[in-house]
Amino acid sequence: MIIPYRNALIIGTGPGISASLTRLFRAAGIPVVVASRRPERLEPLVRESGAIALGVDATDPVGVERLFAETESRIGAPEIVVYNPSGRVRGPIADLNPLEVEQAVAVTALGAFYTVQQAAKRMIPSGKGAILLTGATAGVKGFPLSAPFAMGKFALRGLAQSAARELMPKGIHVAHFIIDGSVRGSRTGDPGDSTLDPDAIAQAYADVLRQHRSAWSWELEVRPWVERF
Repeated sequence: MIIPYRNALIIGTGPGISASLTRLFRAAGIPVVVASRRPERLEPLVRESGAIALGVDATDPVGVERLFAETESRIGAPEIVVYNPSGRVRGPIADLNPLEVEQAVAVTALGAFYTVQQAAKRMIPSGKGAILLTGATAGVKGFPLSAPFAMGKFALRGLAQSAARELMPKGIHVAHFIIDGSVRGSRTGDPGDSTLDPDAIAQAYADVLRQHRSAWSWELEVRPWVERF
């Protein structure tokens, strides 16, 4: 598989979409840095794929800037940047802890802004790059007892749309992915057709990366074929 970018940084790496993307990129010969708040959990993926694991708190702008600098020193300025983290706090609005809500929104939305900002600083001078933001159903439809998640994902989608309109004319492909359903292998997912296969999601990301700039997508929605909508 040919992907027209030379390296990748994946923030918020876990066992699902991020791990599948790491394997796909490495199979294409692309160096990958995988970043997580707890990078020691990524050791199995590192051993399997040869990716480089680094630590980051995505809600800390200084930490995100440091991550990009270290990534640049290890594999060069990243031409693909993927942001996956999400903060979840569930419960009735009247009972939610404001500090927990603030943290959840910071993980989902502010961390994405810090990431897009650092990516843009490196991509604009070269006129090339791709920024992929992982969204959810909650970014277009807020569910009860899940206000903080909806707040964060709506903000993420707005960031993606704004960044796409600003950065695409500069040669930077910004795309937002609405993951409309549970991902297979996650804590809420089952192995049947009602869940999304993370390898198939990764393939969809790769398809977007290979789009010609005359027909770039800024948003793609993926869902299981049996999903009702």
